[in-house]
Amino acid sequence: MALLFCHLPFLPFLFLFLHFIASLSSPTQNLNDTLSLSFPLTSLRISPDVKVQTLSSSLVAGANKHGTRRLARPNSGSYNYKTTFKYSMALIVALPIGTPPQTQQMVLDTGSQLSWIQCHKKLAKKPPPTASFDPSLSSSFSVLPCNHPLCKPRIPDFTLPTSCDQNRLCHYSYFYADGTLAEGNLVREKITFSRSQSTPPLILGCATDSSEDKGILGMNLGRFSFAYQSKISKFSYCVPTRRTKPGVSPTGSFYLGQNPNSHGFQYINLLAFPQSRTMPNMDPLAYTLPMLGIRIGAKKLAIPMHVFRPDAGGSGQTMIDSGSEFTYLVDEAYNKVREEVVRLVGPRLKKGYVYGGVADMCFDGNPVQIGRLIGEMVLEFEKGVEITVPKDRMLADVGGGVHCLGIGRSNMLGIASNIIGNFHQQNLWVEFDLANRRVGFGKADCSRAAV
Repeated sequence: MALLFCHLPFLPFLFLFLHFIASLSSPTQNLNDTLSLSFPLTSLRISPDVKVQTLSSSLVAGANKHGTRRLARPNSGSYNYKTTFKYSMALIVALPIGTPPQTQQMVLDTGSQLSWIQCHKKLAKKPPPTASFDPSLSSSFSVLPCNHPLCKPRIPDFTLPTSCDQNRLCHYSYFYADGTLAEGNLVREKITFSRSQSTPPLILGCATDSSEDKGILGMNLGRFSFAYQSKISKFSYCVPTRRTKPGVSPTGSFYLGQNPNSHGFQYINLLAFPQSRTMPNMDPLAYTLPMLGIRIGAKKLAIPMHVFRPDAGGSGQTMIDSGSEFTYLVDEAYNKVREEVVRLVGPRLKKGYVYGGVADMCFDGNPVQIGRLIGEMVLEFEKGVEITVPKDRMLADVGGGVHCLGIGRSNMLGIASNIIGNFHQQNLWVEFDLANRRVGFGKADCSRAAV
């Protein structure tokens, strides 16, 4: 659930606020290289309904309920998008926010920047959600006034739309494509891990109007993400498998700082594109991976490597995103995957069925049996690093007895990127080593990972 409707193109202007970022420093003890804090990571199904929305706005954020959100960059006219989508499997982490701390549930999202929480809004007619944050109980809470540099930048920052409200406070609004509105004030607040250890005051959204009951933990490469503002050198997570007993939420792990399991990780360097400001289809704040190809079973698919790399306009970027449920491929890659699936299990495909308007490799039959016929899938990267999806986790349960391959077409989302979603990150440590600009992978039984 990162921010714009699935990775639509936008241009960042955050470098204009370097003078402001310096002001985020605080006498509070900063997180450093020796930090190692772990939290339970829960895999939770959200929004089990289907909606269709048409958006028309000069500045809009969209959310695809397969999982990603981005801010759209305005063009000369209004922005129109129409799509269908269903529920998503979100990764939830609970963090202690404020002084004294109040526990807040947040969606872990490596694809978005601004973190925001549900704030207590005192209305006599409607009691606040029980899990909402009450600013009046925190001594470290403060609001941003309208004259703050973030609220009135010299050049508009389209990745973080702000305005001045009637109380002269800095206001933000995000309109998501599923009809969700999240808006409130930009504030400063700490994450308080203990009496001696907390983050500096961070810029957060304090949402008073939202149909979401959980906040967002923005972890991308942007200067206003939690990862950047808290000055951590790395973070990691382990996504649990979805097969659990009824009523039991699968639980993995989320680490801030050093991960004791990292000695066995295999690393690949993130791709950097200094010219990304001139690439309209590029998301320069995403974690872009050097993907090489795809194998299904023992067969290497005939997909040219350039399909997984950004072209001159940024199309073809391959990113890893904890906030996206499915994996999305551009047409040239998706068609090759589909050709192989049709060759292996074509007669078993559910004819005429397209899940969420993006995935048409779906089945009514036994998912275990179909998975065995397809075989495992391997995503290949530089340095011999691979993500292996075992045959028993090839298909995702999308409800109604239907199971789909867990791969969708990017162009049906209006994007030109490849996205590796959390469905294909199950039972895998994923570490984001920010200091060294690399991502590490390690096989694990995430439900048994130390927390």
